[in-house]
Amino acid sequence: MSIVRAKKALGQHFLKDQNIAHKIVDSLKAENIGKVIEIGPGMGVLTRFLLERKEFVTIPVEIDGESVEYLKAAYPSLQNLLIQGDFLQMDLTTISIEKLAVIGNFPYNISSQIFFKVLESRMQVEEVVCMIQKEVAQRIACKPGSKEYGILSVLLQAFYNIEYLFTVHENVFSPPPKVKSGVIRLIRNSTQQLDCNEQLFFKVVKASFNQRRKVLSNSLKALTPKLDKEHPLLSKRPEQLSVAEFVELTKLVYSSLKQ
Repeated sequence: MSIVRAKKALGQHFLKDQNIAHKIVDSLKAENIGKVIEIGPGMGVLTRFLLERKEFVTIPVEIDGESVEYLKAAYPSLQNLLIQGDFLQMDLTTISIEKLAVIGNFPYNISSQIFFKVLESRMQVEEVVCMIQKEVAQRIACKPGSKEYGILSVLLQAFYNIEYLFTVHENVFSPPPKVKSGVIRLIRNSTQQLDCNEQLFFKVVKASFNQRRKVLSNSLKALTPKLDKEHPLLSKRPEQLSVAEFVELTKLVYSSLKQ
C-alpha cells in the first residue's frame, strides 16, 4: 500500500508519532456520544486508535481522494462509514440527529472556519478534541485580559468549556510544519441560549475585536452611533471583557438600536 503524498494546498502535515496519536484519542471523553466525526484522517494515524474504542462509531470525513483510497484499503471496516467531502460544506444532521463529537488534526489554514462550523452546530456538537497551531490553541483557551484573547476565544467560550491539553513539536510530522501545535478539548457547557440576541452578540464581538486597540465606544460606532458613552463597559478594550460582559454589551447595543 503506497503512502499518501502530503498536499500543500490541503494543509496536510501527517502525524507520525503513534504515542501522540494515542494520547489525542485518549483525550476524547465522548460521554453518551454515539458517533464521532474525524476531520481529515489522512493516513489514519488517529483512526486506528479511534476504531479501538467500541463505545462510539467513528465516521472519518476526508476531502482528499488519495487519502480516501488509502483508508479504504487500510481499514476495510470503514467502507460504508467513510465520507469523501468537505466538512465545512456538510449538514451534520445527515450524519446523525443525536449528539456528536469531533476530533482531528485540523489543517492550519481552515481551523478557524472549522470552529465557526462547530459554533453553527453547537446544539449537536458536544465535544471537540483537536490539534491546531499552538498560538491558535492558546488564543481559544485563554482568559480575558490576555492580548491573545480574541473573537474565537469569546464565541467558543460562550458555549464550550475549553482546556489546553498539551503541545506537540514540529518534528513528529511529515512534512514538519514551521510552527508548534497544540491540542485542546472543548466540552459543551450548560448554556443553551445566551441571555441576549445571539446574532447581534456575534456581530458585537466581531466588531469589537476588528478594532481591538480602540475602546469599545469607538469600535462599535459603526454598529450604532447612539450608544450611551457613559456606560463603564464602553471605556474598556475588547480583550478586557468576559463572555458575560459581552452579553451585557450586546443588550446595550440592542437597546440603542431600538431607540
